[in-house]
Amino acid sequence: MQNNSRMNVNQIMQQASQAFEAYKRIKPVQRAAFLETIATEIAARKEILVQIAGEETNLPAARLNGEVGRTTHQLSLFAQLIKEGSWVEAVIDTKPNIRRMLMPVGPVVVFGASNFPFAFSTAGGDTASALAAGATVVIKGHPAHPRTSMLVFEAIQAAIAQTGMPPFTVQHVTGDYQIGQELVMHPCTTSVGFTGSFQGGKALVAYAAQRETPIPVFAEMGSVNPVVFLPEALQTRATELAATFATSITLGAGQFCTNPGLLIGLQSEAFTQFQELLGAALEQTSPQRMLHPGIHQSFLKGRSAMLAQEEVTLLEHPAMIADEALVGPSLANTTGAAFLANPALKEEVFGPYALLVACKDKAELLQVLKSVKGQLTTSIMATPADLASWQEVVELQISLAGRIILNNPPTGVEVCAAMIHGGPYPATTDARYTSVGTGAIRRWVRPVCFQNFDDTLLPDELKQDNPCGIWRLVDNTFSR
Repeated sequence: MQNNSRMNVNQIMQQASQAFEAYKRIKPVQRAAFLETIATEIAARKEILVQIAGEETNLPAARLNGEVGRTTHQLSLFAQLIKEGSWVEAVIDTKPNIRRMLMPVGPVVVFGASNFPFAFSTAGGDTASALAAGATVVIKGHPAHPRTSMLVFEAIQAAIAQTGMPPFTVQHVTGDYQIGQELVMHPCTTSVGFTGSFQGGKALVAYAAQRETPIPVFAEMGSVNPVVFLPEALQTRATELAATFATSITLGAGQFCTNPGLLIGLQSEAFTQFQELLGAALEQTSPQRMLHPGIHQSFLKGRSAMLAQEEVTLLEHPAMIADEALVGPSLANTTGAAFLANPALKEEVFGPYALLVACKDKAELLQVLKSVKGQLTTSIMATPADLASWQEVVELQISLAGRIILNNPPTGVEVCAAMIHGGPYPATTDARYTSVGTGAIRRWVRPVCFQNFDDTLLPDELKQDNPCGIWRLVDNTFSR
């Protein structure tokens, strides 16, 4: 159902809670069929979805087609995960008779993202992983693409009907921030998924903390994604690296949470040459439209504020563009000392903007890296010789981000079991979890322990003869 009225939030969440009581009992193979049917229904609507999303977001058809494919792939991946079944982490100690597994928490509220109308929105990773876990979902559609969100929700509704899932397993709500606040604070809500701004994520966390029973908010709130360019890599690959990072900075008009916004190196001829080559490469890129006027204005405001800071020099001016709806890339630089002295330089500018930081020596570079807050990604461009001499940088990056990348740009997040799309605060609200890949399912479950239960009363995953055929840790030994 879709409902714009705040008066109905209570009804919506009560329905989600009632549906959960039935949905959590549905066998994994049936839940998997439900996810696969959602994927099929979305694929069947691909042409109209891409058309409408293009009209609402200014994203090109090629990007949107790819994103639809990623969305259906995510759904299929979670279907495979729950059919196999070992993800529940069943643990059995036969003496004493104690057994444990992961079980769904209850209704989940998912906030759609502005920059990914499919993969991080109505049927995106949060929804797919919550449904896979056995949780019901209430989607707060993003106002930047309301028609797209409703079309995807129609695909979910069709899948509910075809597979016989409980009514209200998934519901859809639109409205202002007050609707979002009420959804988070409703007693039936057990957890929240969010991808968006730092301000938005902080607000949701505050609402969740005000409840009589606080709940977790799994918010992904952005990142400047620092990239360290080590000396020999710059000396041997400057042209290649400049072309690679010009593409990465401008990909999707810079509207990725993994956009490389901070480029760090040592003061040297090689770093200066890299800056010049990167500026020249950015000059060749075409101006682009941003997702919607609000994001466009925020980018211009953020860029102006950054360029107004002391000791920040604009290297690559945005080209003069006749169409005010378009933006070009901006490249600025500063010194390591100035960066360390000014906290404002560590903030994200969401869009095609990057800041180069030239450090006087290794000690200052390490200090600059240490001063950056928690990140989704951190990258290092290095040769084997560089790595041998700069092991401290690699060690430092492990404490800084959820994903550490060697000799690749950070843009592009693979949907796979090993992926971590998360990181220390303020990149996310909980660095132990990911919002991409099959590990995302762990956000919507909690461990439950059964002690001294008769076999007939246990979930199938914990019964003595293992009817599900899953991997389990039995008396400290993994077996099936």
